Amino acid sequence: MSRRADNHRGDEYQSDYLYLKEKTELFIKILRVMAKKDPTDLSVEEKLKTLYQLQTTLSGIDEKRALRGELPLEVQDLEDEIAGLNTRIEKIENEIQDFEAAVKMKRGEIADAQASVDRYQKQLDEVKNNREYDTLTKEIEYQSLEIELCNKKIKEALIHIEERKNDLNSAMEQKAERETALKEKKSELNEIMQETKEEEERLKEKAAELEQKIEPRLLNSFKRIRKSARNGLGIVYVQRDACGGCFNKIPPQRQLDIKIHKKIIVCEYCGRIMIDPELAGVKNEAVAVEEKPKRKRAIRKTTKKAEETPEVEA
Repeated sequence: MSRRADNHRGDEYQSDYLYLKEKTELFIKILRVMAKKDPTDLSVEEKLKTLYQLQTTLSGIDEKRALRGELPLEVQDLEDEIAGLNTRIEKIENEIQDFEAAVKMKRGEIADAQASVDRYQKQLDEVKNNREYDTLTKEIEYQSLEIELCNKKIKEALIHIEERKNDLNSAMEQKAERETALKEKKSELNEIMQETKEEEERLKEKAAELEQKIEPRLLNSFKRIRKSARNGLGIVYVQRDACGGCFNKIPPQRQLDIKIHKKIIVCEYCGRIMIDPELAGVKNEAVAVEEKPKRKRAIRKTTKKAEETPEVEA
């Protein structure tokens, strides 16, 4: 009985130990989750630092894209122009086919009219009265006029075909020139993109990581400010007592509020977020003011006559 009691107690101790172990592991996991900082738990100073780092990264991406210059737009324009030329070439070819079909049809009408004329000419030898003769003569005259009209239409169509063929050759030459220029521009653009691709991808990854650290509301405001700004700067530091974006003067009290990092402050003129230069890691340039040499005031000395002029005795 004692052995059974000891075994039973041992099982209870083991189950208690496993229960406590599970609870301890769960508590450690909870502590680890709580240790991770939520973006909304960051201090104002950390938010400003992260925003400025994001701004620096995005400016680096903009610089890489600026190296491409107008090449992407030029490539797009050439592609659009080539597409327009292809449409024009297709339209001209369809018009040429229509004219050629019209010429073929008119030549068939001429053949039919000529056959009718030949048949009426044979019937003239077999007429029995003037009425039949006049009728056949009118038919021959009508068919002859039809042949002349068809020949005229054929000449006009052939002239149009020649003109459209010239237009087609001109369009084909223009297309060949644009395709050559497009090939050169694409080659140049690909070279630049190969040089900056790795660095740009690295900056994009860094920007994505920084965006995860910023609360969505602040990030959306920053992106909106950056999009509306001419130079793409959404956060700037104070330069010579002025906003680093619009260069308007900042009052001393507002500068003090920016330095103490109690809240996020925006420029009242341009709406950009303001940050202290020291927090941004930028050395504030001291304005060297040259003191003007003081002009010495000239002191006029008045000399009195030491001796009075003696009176002349009479």
